[in-house]
Amino acid sequence: MKKIPVLTSAAILAIVLLLSIGLGKYPLGFSDIVEFLARKLFGTGLISEERFRLIDNLVMSIRLPRIMVAALTGAALATSGAAYQAMFVNPLVSPGLLGVLAGSSFGAALGMLIFKSWYSIQISTFAGGFAAVGIAMLMARMHKSDSTIMLVLGGIISGALFTALLSVVKYLADPYSQLPAIVYWLMGNLSMSDTGTILKAGFPLCIGVLGIVFMSKHLNALSMGDEEAKTLGISVGRVRVLVIMCATLASSLSVVLAGQIGWVGLLVPHVVRMITGPDNSTLVPVSALAGAAYLITVDNISRLAFAFEIPPGILTALMGIPCFVLVLGNARKGWR
Repeated sequence: MKKIPVLTSAAILAIVLLLSIGLGKYPLGFSDIVEFLARKLFGTGLISEERFRLIDNLVMSIRLPRIMVAALTGAALATSGAAYQAMFVNPLVSPGLLGVLAGSSFGAALGMLIFKSWYSIQISTFAGGFAAVGIAMLMARMHKSDSTIMLVLGGIISGALFTALLSVVKYLADPYSQLPAIVYWLMGNLSMSDTGTILKAGFPLCIGVLGIVFMSKHLNALSMGDEEAKTLGISVGRVRVLVIMCATLASSLSVVLAGQIGWVGLLVPHVVRMITGPDNSTLVPVSALAGAAYLITVDNISRLAFAFEIPPGILTALMGIPCFVLVLGNARKGWR
């Protein structure tokens, strides 16, 4: 029975992927996609050479990379959110709790201010996320505490610090060239990453997501509280560190790929929990698949709903706030 929600979510994601390939200013019909895939994969089909080259350029160079960025980013944020919500026993927790999104945003802005290489900016983004979480964990260690309260307080301080540093970078940036680029990046942008970036960042991002999936049973123990988890033989401190590291890896790389996109890590796991229940062995993989499908759908809307493209980070906030208000009354439903 546990496999049914996962398989259903995977089927929905596959449908969303196929539909998204055909959506755009130059729409492709289902027959076009089928003939293209037949020619691409098996060398068969009735499609002409000219038509094949047109669709190949449209799909492989433009649409598919963007779809992959949306899928990876949505899966990373939703999985990290599900892990944090289970670990901190709170359905209102998001991946930014320990400051990773604030740190990654600062790293990206600082990279745009200092470096000219896009690759260096991505490294700076990744390093900023890990630095923020490292500071939060260090503060908890300084007080010789493994409690979630100290981690949360450390995350609040770390997030505030890197938010302030981000403001400093914005103030120092050139208002005619650097500042607009920083602001636009912080709105969330799925069109900047190329295939090389997706391959380099996507592999470790998937490792972080899979790491959380494999630790989902331990998350079930942590969601019962530290004392109960210890009676089950769980090394609470070690598991918590591993989960935080995997979530930080996934979340920081999502910022590398797509900028800062909010609400996905809060809303998607929350809604999925109300549908599947609190068992993280089902909740976590379903959240990953649902997060991917959700952000791909949001990106489709951002590209097609208006004559101009709206940054997906704005849409996730505009769509997430009313949706969360609607489900807020059931915040504890399916939690235990």
